[in-house]
Amino acid sequence: MPLSTEQKREIVTTFGKDENDVGSAEVQIGMLTKRIRDLNQHFKTHKKDHHSRRGLIIMVSKRRKLLKYLKRTNYENFKKVTSDLKIRN
Repeated sequence: MPLSTEQKREIVTTFGKDENDVGSAEVQIGMLTKRIRDLNQHFKTHKKDHHSRRGLIIMVSKRRKLLKYLKRTNYENFKKVTSDLKIRN
């Protein structure tokens, strides 16, 4: 499920440096988190959708790599993003 323009704009305004900042790690993590949560809802009704499950695993690993990069380069933003998105306890 792709994100709508409004959802993307909301994520960019929350995590981006300005309204055109769509490539920073914080924004990418926010967009991936939204898509991962949407797919989790999808799997509650479609338990045997293994093709989408593969995509979910790829998204989770990409988000994990971005979080690792953010933790290494800017720890303060890492703490802020993880607390705002309620990931990594």
